[in-house]
Amino acid sequence: MVVTKSTLLAAAALACLAAAPTAAHAAAPGFCADYARAAVRQFEAARAIPGCLGGASARWNPDYRIHYGWCLNVAPPAAFTERDIRTRELSGCRRRAGY
Repeated sequence: MVVTKSTLLAAAALACLAAAPTAAHAAAPGFCADYARAAVRQFEAARAIPGCLGGASARWNPDYRIHYGWCLNVAPPAAFTERDIRTRELSGCRRRAGY
């Protein structure tokens, strides 16, 4: 079987579409409001620990709108994962700081 460049591109496009959340799988606005509030609280907690943050990023950002907008475009498990990552990183900062 011969695989052409266009066949590979079509397969890649289908894979991306399959992985992208649909409206039925995207997180709900209420869920995302809670997610964004928690993300901002986590940022503020991290900022209060000397040396915890290297600077603002997509993950560590004080802007509610950034977190809320991102959440609306992903499935809830992705938001849970992101929240868990911030929680683990924040716990590490607290341990290192002796909190």
